[in-house]
Amino acid sequence: MTSLVLMTFAGFSGFAMLFTVAPLWAVEGGATTAGAGLVNGVLLLVTVLTQLLVPRALRRFGWGAVLAFGLVLLGAPGVLLSLSDGLGAILAISAARGVGFGVLTVTGSAAVAALVSPERRGEAIGTYGLAIAVPNLVILPAAPWLAESVGYGVTFVLSALPLAGIPAALRLASTLHLKVPDLHPGAGGSAGPGDDGAATYRRLLRPMLLLLAVTLAGGAVITFTPQMVDDAAIAAVGLFAMGLSAAVARWRIGLLADRRGAQPFLAPLVVLTAVAMALVSWSVASTGHTRSGAFMCAMLLLGVCYGGLQNLTLLISFAAVHRRHHNVASAVWNVGFDAGTALGSVAVGVVAELTSFATALLVAGGTAVLTLPLAVHRIRGEQTSAGRRITQLFFTHRRGGLD
Repeated sequence: MTSLVLMTFAGFSGFAMLFTVAPLWAVEGGATTAGAGLVNGVLLLVTVLTQLLVPRALRRFGWGAVLAFGLVLLGAPGVLLSLSDGLGAILAISAARGVGFGVLTVTGSAAVAALVSPERRGEAIGTYGLAIAVPNLVILPAAPWLAESVGYGVTFVLSALPLAGIPAALRLASTLHLKVPDLHPGAGGSAGPGDDGAATYRRLLRPMLLLLAVTLAGGAVITFTPQMVDDAAIAAVGLFAMGLSAAVARWRIGLLADRRGAQPFLAPLVVLTAVAMALVSWSVASTGHTRSGAFMCAMLLLGVCYGGLQNLTLLISFAAVHRRHHNVASAVWNVGFDAGTALGSVAVGVVAELTSFATALLVAGGTAVLTLPLAVHRIRGEQTSAGRRITQLFFTHRRGGLD
């Protein structure tokens, strides 16, 4: 896990460094607000398209080559921003970085499933989440200040941090080759009943839709809080509170899920997502006046749901399919995350334009409620932690009788 955490921290640090700075650089070059919005739009679009291809690339080229390729594309192009502030050049660089980010996101979560036994997978996903959360909490808000106070060139150089993660990535690939040889090119293995590709994607649809709904809500709040809240300081503190509670929830709920399974926590978190969105809506309903106390409570609650459901849906995705399909499970989960975030920005923005932010947030909360039946329904083949222990005891007993 150490190599995975180091690689993830380096990769997401470089990603976070330019996520807010690259659009500002486009504005410096004369881009409109719409043009600046395209910078991260292109990055996330290419990220999603890449995520769909990563499982096949891992099977064909192996983990070492794919990880190194991804980190190079995520880290190296940002340095080239110093050569031009033209929108076309920035979009091309964003597209290249999107390929690298797509590789990093899919391989990271898939590696957790490969390295850690199911009984400790929730805790491991939480630890992995911390390696993602720390750069987002620290670097995302600090990068614009650094660019404007010290210089854009410094942020462009620091965006190459993913390159420092390549040695850790190669160690990770070597570890996976030794521990999980069946995930590498040329590995055999027969498919079990219901193990075809169509069945795999059907099993992954439920956790992906649950994730999409909560990231739609969270993505909308993250995107539009600076516009909805009349006090910039309250907006900044609220976003930090949401990020912090999400990181803690994603970390700690993994321990609970390892003991009791993911299922008992799904429905409460879906309901609380809708409650949090309603509370955010009420907080910003009055034009020019934000109910700051209610807003902070709502952001903390939404962060718990946002982080907790990320961990739980990833756990369910891995539990739903055979180990050979964990790369696919990771890809589908990441597509759900990024698609939900994009929908939260676009769809909620359209509804807000036609009505108001308060109404748009209620619509986003209602979308989360629509997934409540999925939270209650258990997928076929999913086991609780107790079920996994019984299965392990059964097979241990069988092996003992055969020895």
